Amino acid sequence: MAAQRRNLMQSHQSWTDDLPLCQMCGVGTAPNCVYGPDGKGTQSHTNEDGHLGFRGEDGCFLYGVFNGYDGSRVASFASQCLTAELLLGQLNSSHTDNDVRRILTQAFDVVEKSYFETINDALAEKANLSDYLLPHNENVSFHHSPSQKMQERLKELEQEVSGGATAVVALILNNKLYIANVGTNRALLCKSSSDGQNQVLQIGRPHSTDNDDELQRLAALGIDSARVKQAGQIAGQSSTRRLGDYRVKFNYNEIDLLSAAKTRPIIAEPEIHGSQSLDSVTGFLLLLSEGLINALESAHGAEQANQEIVAMVAAELAQQTSLEAAAQSVVERVKRLHHDVYVSGRQRATYCSRHEDMTLLIRTLNYPLADGALTPTQGGRIYPVSVPYSNSQSTSKTSVTLSLVMPSQSTLTNGTNTASTLEEGTPTPGQSPTATLQSTNTQTQSSSSSSGDGSLFRQRGSQAAQPDETGRVPPYVDFSQFYRLWGGDHSDGQSTQGGLGPQ
Repeated sequence: MAAQRRNLMQSHQSWTDDLPLCQMCGVGTAPNCVYGPDGKGTQSHTNEDGHLGFRGEDGCFLYGVFNGYDGSRVASFASQCLTAELLLGQLNSSHTDNDVRRILTQAFDVVEKSYFETINDALAEKANLSDYLLPHNENVSFHHSPSQKMQERLKELEQEVSGGATAVVALILNNKLYIANVGTNRALLCKSSSDGQNQVLQIGRPHSTDNDDELQRLAALGIDSARVKQAGQIAGQSSTRRLGDYRVKFNYNEIDLLSAAKTRPIIAEPEIHGSQSLDSVTGFLLLLSEGLINALESAHGAEQANQEIVAMVAAELAQQTSLEAAAQSVVERVKRLHHDVYVSGRQRATYCSRHEDMTLLIRTLNYPLADGALTPTQGGRIYPVSVPYSNSQSTSKTSVTLSLVMPSQSTLTNGTNTASTLEEGTPTPGQSPTATLQSTNTQTQSSSSSSGDGSLFRQRGSQAAQPDETGRVPPYVDFSQFYRLWGGDHSDGQSTQGGLGPQ
């Protein structure tokens, strides 16, 4: 079996080529980037992330995002092997929650063991070469010597066996959601209510050196958890649970932070959450790679990261006609935000000199996409406006997404049809033309709003506006009051020189 898996990996064949892809999900990606002094970015290595999205039998759906490091081998292997261990008849609608959790745990265990089976021969050869070269290093000339060839072979083997991955996997069975997490990726569930609010739930916590439960687990093995927390990383990664990575699995006694461990400290056992019923749920599920999370948090801070990414997704779903386009647009927005903070030179720019590979998977839950046939003049669509917001008391920068709802007889709120009870497109006094985000994550809660009585929005029917003789159409927002107020505050003659306002 190990030889079969090894041959499949070498031939780049997939065990899951015949499984149908899920059409209710979309994935966006961006490669890693390192910025130079001029703000231009370069890619430092090939993309190491992986993802999956398949539709199985008996109402079963499987999704995953894998954050690879030191190569893409583990992420690629895990995405294929995990799918084969879950969607080839192992799950069916008769399984209980306990059954599903057991099968998920077993699947991760099989992935971990199967991966190491594929590199066993390389690990053995590497160990033999290392044992031979160790006593000869000081006595052998490396110019065209057998030892030089052995050193080169040793480097090749190290590249072949190194690397690992973290994983977040979502399983939907019987319309119930299960999340299995190993490492530092993230799962967010967004539920949209009929009044246009989005509740954001982060499912689980990352297995990182900041996780108190993980630190207690390591301390029980004899490890100094305070040192681990202070270091922030273990063998170059912040995760305390990983797939692959032979260094922390077999050679952990040689790693200073882990050397006191009684047993293997870095594990691949998933933490499983669920089930959570999706009956009557309207919204979307997000799976985010660590690189995407870190890029957004580096640029804007961690406090509002969940709300901000959900606002971006809701905005793109209101505009895009495909999930792939929506997911890719969100990733591109995060990439631009990260770059813009770096080139701005502000205090957070020091955290944004580089970012890792970014992956976002969106799975909609009874959440309609935008109708591509609608136009701004026809109304019934949400047109997001990204407004940079800066608080002088804080070094962080948050982007508040306002949704300008174009008037019509029947409007859409976060993609859901609702009959308008107002006169044609006229907001009620005090009504805010925004979508509100409410977080059920205990760490943060925020809402975005704008003041005003709606007088800035000109009443307009559903008929398309006709251009005037100059080819222009009347504006949707009336800034006359703003110009008058500005002119009153600058009545010393300056306003007459620049001619503020439309000419």
